[in-house]
Amino acid sequence: MLILFLDNFRGKANGDSMNKQSINKIKVFLMGLQGRFLENSSIFKNIIVTYTAGLKEFKGIGSFEDEKIRYNFNGKTEVLDITNTLNKIANDSENYETVTILYKERGTDIVITGDNKNVKMINTEVKEGPLVSAKEDDGTSTHGFSETSTLLNRDYYIKADRADALLKEIGIMSKEGKIKNDKIRKYNQIDHYVELLEGVLDSLPKNEIITVLDCGCGKSYLTFVLNYYLTEVKKRKCHFIGIDISEGVIESSKKMAENLGYRNMEFHAIDIKKYRPNKKVHVVISLHACDTATDMAIAMGIKLACDCIIAVPCCQRDILNQYSYQPFKGILKYGILKARMADVLTDGMRSMLLEAKGFNVSVVEYISPLETPKNLMIRALKTSKEKDSVMDEYISLMSSLNVYPALYRFLNEGWEV
Repeated sequence: MLILFLDNFRGKANGDSMNKQSINKIKVFLMGLQGRFLENSSIFKNIIVTYTAGLKEFKGIGSFEDEKIRYNFNGKTEVLDITNTLNKIANDSENYETVTILYKERGTDIVITGDNKNVKMINTEVKEGPLVSAKEDDGTSTHGFSETSTLLNRDYYIKADRADALLKEIGIMSKEGKIKNDKIRKYNQIDHYVELLEGVLDSLPKNEIITVLDCGCGKSYLTFVLNYYLTEVKKRKCHFIGIDISEGVIESSKKMAENLGYRNMEFHAIDIKKYRPNKKVHVVISLHACDTATDMAIAMGIKLACDCIIAVPCCQRDILNQYSYQPFKGILKYGILKARMADVLTDGMRSMLLEAKGFNVSVVEYISPLETPKNLMIRALKTSKEKDSVMDEYISLMSSLNVYPALYRFLNEGWEV
């Protein structure tokens, strides 16, 4: 049982300070803040307390430090746990006429105000300044964008007036708060990415911390976007893990997470086959991982018994170098057609194997083929037990095409996770 506050309050004899009834109401609200912090401290940003006595203001500021609060008030800085921080704020409130407590989380501000007459709490979503399109700028941005690059007439999932810190960090928005003309296409792409995952995200287990593993994360831009959306829009507790073989991109991702204050992220420079998660993984993501790296990520998701696998494949060469099919001999002699057929076979057989492993699979167009021919997204949700009939069909297809796909190989070789 948590004991939050002391019972002995130090009231002023002159009667200008808040009465015990108001202090007790403040204490109740602060207990709620304590619960929020203990439930999910990763989204806490800071706490700002303003006291008044007459015409004077006295300010206390607390920031996160190693699961505690670094709190400065009246020239004194202390590192306290959340219980003692809120206990101090409650006790100090008795010495002043009014108090305003601003508790800031990612995407949410909670304001508690109190005086001798009333104590109230307001919970609001954070909204930054208004969006200014690059089309309305002073001409300093890059112009000449195509029709496919314009801001769309749609209700964006990643709203620029609320996600400005994120969009600035990933280079889509200027320091002045304008979507850059040469990044409008990218802004539309990341928003469509979230749109495609909306239903998937809603199907994930409730009342759990959702762990997302990004395999071959690169600079992790879309993972940062998904983190923002899950945490600040959907209000879901989540944790993100990014792995990549490149130490350079991992250090870059760590710096971005630090700049944004996204403490619910970790990054590791490691080969996917050597990585062993220390917690339940709900979602495995693989975005534009080249060739068999996509297969490694899908195999990881299956082996981890995760709830969802998202893959945007790239550079399918594995089956291209293997397959042959006599009835199509006259067609496959044309190299470009054989390559395109290999793309379809690769992603089709990946989808079949996921179905055989008990996933409900959909293959959708990720972005317009005008942007890139590599525009498919495979979405797989674990819904049932393995399906032997689909596996039999898959094995038969392997034989007909004379192929041994990387995904099947990774699932059946001695690779334990």
